[in-house]
Amino acid sequence: MGTVTIGVSIAVPEPHGSLLQERRAGFGDAAAHGIPTHVTLLPPTEVDQAGLPAVEAHLSGVAAAARPFPMRLAGTGTFRPLSPVVYVRVVRGAEECARLQQRVRDASGPLARELQFPYHPHVTVAHGIDEAAMDRAFEELAGFEADWPCTGFALYEQGPDGVWRKLREYTFGGSVVPPQAGRADVGLGTIASR
Repeated sequence: MGTVTIGVSIAVPEPHGSLLQERRAGFGDAAAHGIPTHVTLLPPTEVDQAGLPAVEAHLSGVAAAARPFPMRLAGTGTFRPLSPVVYVRVVRGAEECARLQQRVRDASGPLARELQFPYHPHVTVAHGIDEAAMDRAFEELAGFEADWPCTGFALYEQGPDGVWRKLREYTFGGSVVPPQAGRADVGLGTIASR
């Protein structure tokens, strides 16, 4: 049957997801339209296609044990010079994301793996592009803010064309999300003006 490359992530909802994806493309990141805007829980991982049912059952269990939580993005950060990435920061929900990714990669499950870098939840807005464009992404999205209730995550597969496609969504077992108004503020007019 062969292998497939999968990933698990929390999607950044609309209109925030499309806005950040368009901004990423505008900075010159060629991968922008092939990668839905997200917070990674499991980075690209190669698995046997025959093992997908076990992966899906494992993720169903992880989601069933989790509860909804508020997510908030605000401001920018970078992993440079270690890694050529500029990102929007997860300022609320980071601890919950960290717990989820540990459960997804649990040593007893089908997705056990070590990470190349310590886990740091974020939303990539520029990756592997020239330094001037990375600087622009860092500066122009510094005022970005978005809030939403996180109620689940999704399993994605990377196609031969490099595009990530959703295979399945997983809704958390709890039904109550702490109250929080959904909004996106761009600050200083930098996003709205582009």
